[in-house]
Amino acid sequence: MRRLMPPVDVTDRIERSTGADKPIRILAKAVRRRIGPGWLRDLLHGVPLGKPLHPPVANISLGLLAAATVLDVTRSDPRAARVLIAGGLATAMPAAAAGITDWSVLHREQQRIGFVHALANLTALGLYTGSLALRLAGRERTGRALSFAALSASTVGGYLGGHMAYRQAAGANHAESVSHLVPLGWHDLCDIADLPEGRPVTRRLGYIDLFVLRAGGNVTVLADHCAHLAGPLHQGRLVSEDGTACVVCPWHGSTFRLADGAVMHGPATAPQPSFQTRIRRDGILQVRPAQT
Repeated sequence: MRRLMPPVDVTDRIERSTGADKPIRILAKAVRRRIGPGWLRDLLHGVPLGKPLHPPVANISLGLLAAATVLDVTRSDPRAARVLIAGGLATAMPAAAAGITDWSVLHREQQRIGFVHALANLTALGLYTGSLALRLAGRERTGRALSFAALSASTVGGYLGGHMAYRQAAGANHAESVSHLVPLGWHDLCDIADLPEGRPVTRRLGYIDLFVLRAGGNVTVLADHCAHLAGPLHQGRLVSEDGTACVVCPWHGSTFRLADGAVMHGPATAPQPSFQTRIRRDGILQVRPAQT
C-alpha cells in the first residue's frame, strides 16, 4: 500500500532555509542603526497607537490597489483606476517603513519569512509603478495586464504576511493574559525575605512567570514574558526614563514602566500585565492582577 506523504508547506522550507541569513543579518542591523531609539522608531512600531502600525497602513494600500483591479476587470473609469493606483503606491511607503522597522527586531525564522514577504511586495510595487506609467502614457491595455501581474505578487506577499502574523505570531501580544490564567482575589507568592533587594527575579504563580522587584518596602510585580516576543524581563536592565523607573527587555529593548507596565519604548506596543501587591503580617507577599 502506497504511503501518503504530508504536503510540503513552502513556508516551512523558507523558515528552515539559512541561505539568506547573512544579508538578513546585515540588513536588519543597518535598519536598527539607521532608525535608532527615539520617537520615530516608536511611531513606526505603533507605540502611540497601542497596536502595530504596519498592518492597518498596509491594508489601506492593498485596498486601494485591489480596488483598481476591480475597475480594470469591469472596464470602468480608467482615470479612477489611475488615481487608486497612485494612492496605493503613496500609502505603501509608510507601510513599508513600519514593516521593515518591525522586521528588524524579529526572530531569525520570522525574518526569513519576512524577507521573502518584502521581496514579493517590492515586486508588486514595481509592477504597479510600471502599470501607472504605462496608463499615463496612454497604454491602458498593457497597464492593466501589468496590474494583474502585480496583484499576483501582492497576493503572495499577503499570504506570507498572514503566516508571520498567525503562525509565527509576529506583532502579537506575547505577554501572559492574566485575566483567565489567574483567578480573582489575592494569592500567596513568596516570603518577602526571600527576595533580593534591588534585583529583579522571577517567581511562578500558577501557570505564569512573574517579574518581581523588591525596592525597600515596595514590591513591583509584572508578567515576566515581554509583550513583544516573550523575552525574560527579569534578566533586563533597570533604567530611569525622565525620572520614571523602567525595565528594558534584554532581547529587543522594549521598555516598560515599572509602576503599571505601560510601554515607554517599542518594539512592544502592548503593556505588560501588572499586579497589585501587599505583605501579610507574617511576611508573605500576596499579589492579584491589577484592575484594567
